[in-house]
Amino acid sequence: MTDARDTATRPSSATYDPSTEPQRPDMSLGELLGEMTTTLGNLVRAELDLAKTEAKEEVARAGKAAGMFGGAGAAGYLALMFLSAGLAWLLDQAMNTALAFALVGLLWLVIALVLLSSAKKKVKGVEVLPVTKDTLREDVQWAKAQKS
Repeated sequence: MTDARDTATRPSSATYDPSTEPQRPDMSLGELLGEMTTTLGNLVRAELDLAKTEAKEEVARAGKAAGMFGGAGAAGYLALMFLSAGLAWLLDQAMNTALAFALVGLLWLVIALVLLSSAKKKVKGVEVLPVTKDTLREDVQWAKAQKS
């Protein structure tokens, strides 16, 4: 048995589209706005948490690269000092002293440049907050779609 009010307020079944009906007709406008602000607040908190996590990961990667730069510099310096002196002293027995020291210095310069190149490649791989950037873009698109 159907109620007379149902047939009076509802259009005929040929033109009736259930997607145009309110999803929560029992909620007031204030309740809907409250739910929307709660959802928006949760979204902002989630984005901030994601940004913090990404920032920590990227700072750790940058720190490792910086450590490699420092290590390359210290290793290059110490190696240059000790090994150069020892090798130049050895070569000094077979050739001119100045030439012996120059050859040893060039050898350690090449090694230091290889370490520097490796560290630069590590730094180029550091990207700041890539996932957060993408999700923020998606959130903006979602918010624009809600306005329409």
